[in-house]
Amino acid sequence: MSSSLRLASGILSGATRNLFAIESAPSHRILPALRTTSRSLCRSYTQAQRPRCTQSIPNGFSVRNNFSTTAFRARAKTMGQLRQRNSTGPFSWKAALLFVLTGAGMMIYFRVEKARLERKRIAEMSKGVGRPKVGGPFVLKDLDGKEFTEEDLKGKYSFVYFGFTHCPDICPDELDKMAEIIEKVKESTKDDKVFLPVFITCDPVRDTPEVLREYLKEFHPGIVGLTGTYEQVKNVCRQYRVYFSTPKDVKPGEDYLVDHSIYFYLMDPDNDFVECIGRQDTPESASKVIVEHINDWKREGRPLKTE
Repeated sequence: MSSSLRLASGILSGATRNLFAIESAPSHRILPALRTTSRSLCRSYTQAQRPRCTQSIPNGFSVRNNFSTTAFRARAKTMGQLRQRNSTGPFSWKAALLFVLTGAGMMIYFRVEKARLERKRIAEMSKGVGRPKVGGPFVLKDLDGKEFTEEDLKGKYSFVYFGFTHCPDICPDELDKMAEIIEKVKESTKDDKVFLPVFITCDPVRDTPEVLREYLKEFHPGIVGLTGTYEQVKNVCRQYRVYFSTPKDVKPGEDYLVDHSIYFYLMDPDNDFVECIGRQDTPESASKVIVEHINDWKREGRPLKTE
């Protein structure tokens, strides 16, 4: 019995000492133990009920620590933007579209510029030293009997053709093509009157102004007809390097053959030769070449007559 009393007395005295130690111990040594033993209970606390502790700092300030089990979360909008940026990198569909459009534009520009420089090179080659010059001074008469010289061709792109009204097939075919070219160039240049089609006869004896007027009216009213004496026509054919086989002294009513070169001569506003248009060219291809030269001239800012 006495042993049991001694055991109970020892237990009671030990509990009393422990209780006294707890009461006298600082709070910062007790709270970690409380957090460890009651972690499951802290999870059920509300935001206002979460345990807090206050630590004293030597300078007199107090720091409050909030204990929370909620993980840190960034805003959804910011995280979405970060994910999108990480998935696409610095490129997007807008950047790709801009890259493609810029590349296509540069390719088109270089192709157009290359073609323009090639046309300019061909035109300059025709003016080179040691090459026969196409075109030069001449004096003829128009269908109203007025004097017409090479100066009247300047300021516009002229399209010169040599032929005669008694030609059975080639001249009519070429004049039909000339009429189509006139309309296509007129449409492309918005009728700014920078294109001058000219027909010079190789048969001055039979092709009088009255005959030429009726003949050219069947093809296009915009064609300027020119004629003159035998020597004047021979001179202009020589200036344009046109083959000319019309006999000189022909009696009225006498039948004879006329032969000539079959080319259209494109001359620039300075009355310099640019290019030949032959029978192999279609109205579409010929008008395309003419309009390209006209646009090149305009692009360089050089003057053109529009009257």
